[in-house]
Amino acid sequence: MPLETAKLARTDAGLASVLRISVMRLSRRLRNERDPRDDLTASQLAVLGTLSRNGSMTIGDLAAAERVQPPSMTRTVGSLTDKGLVARSTHATDGRVVVVSLTEAAESVLAEVRRRKEAWLSRRLAELSAAERQLLREAAPILERLSRA
Repeated sequence: MPLETAKLARTDAGLASVLRISVMRLSRRLRNERDPRDDLTASQLAVLGTLSRNGSMTIGDLAAAERVQPPSMTRTVGSLTDKGLVARSTHATDGRVVVVSLTEAAESVLAEVRRRKEAWLSRRLAELSAAERQLLREAAPILERLSRA
């Protein structure tokens, strides 16, 4: 850790600042690790990831999970449907409710996106010392918990 970063991280406020900036930069860098021919937006990829983790969801539940308004989610789902990446069906007990699920094509897209991101991160991790990688192993569950709060 550069000296200035280490100094900042000594206080809780400084640590919050350092983590915010570092996580934002890492997130941005990982978002850039995708096929340049891929025309999916970050929002579309986020919706596919949410569906992959949670299974089929209603548009309202998807909107809540992604913290967007239902009309915005309806547009996103529409574009993903047009691309053949999600399928719409009616809810089992309420025919007015739309349920969204991933298609096989979406599973393939997600697998490739994950493969690219993990390959980039694996190369970067290999540049670290064994002790630094161990620190990250110990910090990973904490970072995960912070991301869920």
